[in-house]
Amino acid sequence: MTDAAAIIALVDDEPYILAALQRLLRPTGWTLMCFESPQAALAGLDGHSPNIILSDYRMPGMDGVTFLDRCRQAHPDALRMILSGQAELSAVLKAINTSQVYRFILKPWSDQELLDTLRNALEHQGLQQENRELAETVRQQNQQLAAQEKALARLEQDSPGITRVERDENGFIDFSGLLDQE
Repeated sequence: MTDAAAIIALVDDEPYILAALQRLLRPTGWTLMCFESPQAALAGLDGHSPNIILSDYRMPGMDGVTFLDRCRQAHPDALRMILSGQAELSAVLKAINTSQVYRFILKPWSDQELLDTLRNALEHQGLQQENRELAETVRQQNQQLAAQEKALARLEQDSPGITRVERDENGFIDFSGLLDQE
């Protein structure tokens, strides 16, 4: 995924906060999906694969932690962040422990810090995806290796000694043993 292909979901019940976030993030080229309620976001994100979900903490009807926990179930690969003016330790701990929140960002935010946090999150997500792909490649190669080892064992069982190669002191294949047998 390229940075420009990122989908960022923004959820806040305050329209002016959403507008400020849009002004800040629009120049990045990311696709922004904005919602004024968690319920609207849950419905609107259905069928989409957001990279990051940035939610307010205090919203009517559902708090940000509950919302992000539902998002975790529906969009497990999305990184979840909370943007809040409330810095209560209990809220932060609940967000981290319940919804596995990637970052807790305080309002008012620093534009540069928020941009850096989002970019770092996208980079982190890209590295996680690369790790999953590499792990899958290793798994497939291990399966191939196991199959080759079985075939080699069968070959050795059918023709003992056929899989051994003698080498001389320079690392070249030593054919002298084969010539002596003839």
